[in-house]
Amino acid sequence: MKVTRRRFTAVAAIGLARPAVAQAAWPSKAIRMVVPFAPGGATDVLARIMAARMQQELGQAVVVENRAGASGIIGSEVVARAAPDGYTILMGSVTTHAVNVPMYGARLSYDPLRDFAPVTRVSTGYNVLVAHPDLPAHNVAELVALAKARPGALAYGHGGNGTSTHLAGEMFKAAAGVDILMVPFRSTSPATAALLANEIQLMFDTSTSALPLVSQGRLRLLATCAPTRRPTMPDVPAVAETLPGFEMSTWSGLFAPAGTPTPILTRLNDAARSAVDDPQTVQRLEPLGNEVFYAGPDEFANFVRAEISNWTAIVRNAHITAE
Repeated sequence: MKVTRRRFTAVAAIGLARPAVAQAAWPSKAIRMVVPFAPGGATDVLARIMAARMQQELGQAVVVENRAGASGIIGSEVVARAAPDGYTILMGSVTTHAVNVPMYGARLSYDPLRDFAPVTRVSTGYNVLVAHPDLPAHNVAELVALAKARPGALAYGHGGNGTSTHLAGEMFKAAAGVDILMVPFRSTSPATAALLANEIQLMFDTSTSALPLVSQGRLRLLATCAPTRRPTMPDVPAVAETLPGFEMSTWSGLFAPAGTPTPILTRLNDAARSAVDDPQTVQRLEPLGNEVFYAGPDEFANFVRAEISNWTAIVRNAHITAE
């Protein structure tokens, strides 16, 4: 067959176009899911559950990378500055995308609204109040009485300035009118270790971290920080039953760097929704006190805006500042 110059040029163009089409396929390599907190905490556990399920949908590995420090700022900044190509995403939280705004103000190295593209909200949860088993208090009323009788003698630990474990403690002190020493730690894990060693007596920990230790008898569960008793823990009173209005809720969700193409965000959202809708995800989260809660990009973006406003008021009213 005779190949004319025109036919050769057309065939060559088609051949050259094929690699470009292949390169445009996403994802073509592993995706990094950054967790801005230490391993073993609530956000880390959730991220690993989500990553395992999402990689089945995406056909590529989703690798969890812990970049802890500075109340989630270090890991969040990594993603905010990453290339907007969908290969670096963040498992963010109420701390990274709401509480840090009033806590750090102009010192915050990223803007939760400007520097990120919300992908999917994936969960909601509530902290729990736990104590060392030797503490002579078995409920919130007894704890308040003990703290008032021994001002400054009790101590609670938290996993980072501005985290839910910190804010809940300060909110409790204000609501109960008690003097309890605050002991900061770099992350939840060393704070929990100190509680287990009875170096501190209390912690307003995430359900994910605390409930396994409660089931082992190593910690005592005093109350949940939900507004009412949770269906999964009907026998556990809420702090609000003693201190009306008390609540410490948390949430987590996936974010990509701002500027990530919409088709990639859609793929990520679809994969995340499949993970959230998977009954196995629900079964793994519920015993840890977390509930799946799906919200797509637009709804999630509006939710984050509302949360920033909400937590700005809470932080300012509690007179909590970053160290």
